[in-house]
Amino acid sequence: MVITGPTASGKSAIALRLAQAVGGSIVNADASQLYADLRLISARPSAAEEALVPHRLYGVLDGDEIASAARWAGMAKVVIDAELAGGRVPVLVGGTGMYLATLLDGIAPVPEIAPDVRAEVRALATLDAMAALATEDQALAARLLPGDRQRTLRGLEVIRSTGQSLLHWQRHRTGGIANDHDVRRFVVDVPRPLLHERAAARLWQMAEDGAVAEAAALLARRLPDDRPVLRALGVTQFGAVAAGTQSLSDAVAAAAAATRQYQKRQTTWARGQAADWTRIDGGSLPAL
Repeated sequence: MVITGPTASGKSAIALRLAQAVGGSIVNADASQLYADLRLISARPSAAEEALVPHRLYGVLDGDEIASAARWAGMAKVVIDAELAGGRVPVLVGGTGMYLATLLDGIAPVPEIAPDVRAEVRALATLDAMAALATEDQALAARLLPGDRQRTLRGLEVIRSTGQSLLHWQRHRTGGIANDHDVRRFVVDVPRPLLHERAAARLWQMAEDGAVAEAAALLARRLPDDRPVLRALGVTQFGAVAAGTQSLSDAVAAAAAATRQYQKRQTTWARGQAADWTRIDGGSLPAL
């Protein structure tokens, strides 16, 4: 089973109830929750919740490691096989759509990027890269959100190095598990005002539980700027509180605004990439 939806939609609680109902285990599909450094800021399940059913792939990476969709999919395949062999139903839950797409549908077989092309592209300012992509790969550029530097650079280096759009390679994915397993797929739909309300309440709860200290401890490690753990929602904002450069109320407001944007991206992904998945409102378990 796979459960996705925007952050603060209650999908983790639904996954827990489902896993208990079917004698299953929960497999994390959230990029931030992979990191041991972010128990509070990533809203990982509590110790009490983890004691109810087995939880896999939570807090398994150090912040200095680089998680990717391909790496997570490889780990998830191993865990899924082990859970099935042990007689448990794996319930995958998380809002990182690219992770789920990679696992279920496979990896786009993009050839190795020429080093000189990658270096040239990575040196571009974000606005310059966006303008270049709009000229060289208009179809892909139209699908990206303004300011999405990571995906813009990826699309630009692919078109320049291979001569084909990333969209072309994504149509030829390989290695997905969807054809090998009976996968039940669910999207949790919650009204946007309620999502925003829950996210704000959760941020305040994080602060009360020690998120400022958690962010400070992570930032004190002075990890390289390219580490994904540093981009997790809340790290920058709570870190600013620890540094004394922002008040807690302003930090929570900034984190809430960033969360709303992320929820919007997750909802957009679900409408496009998971359009045929079963919708659930979170009030009751789906029919199995």
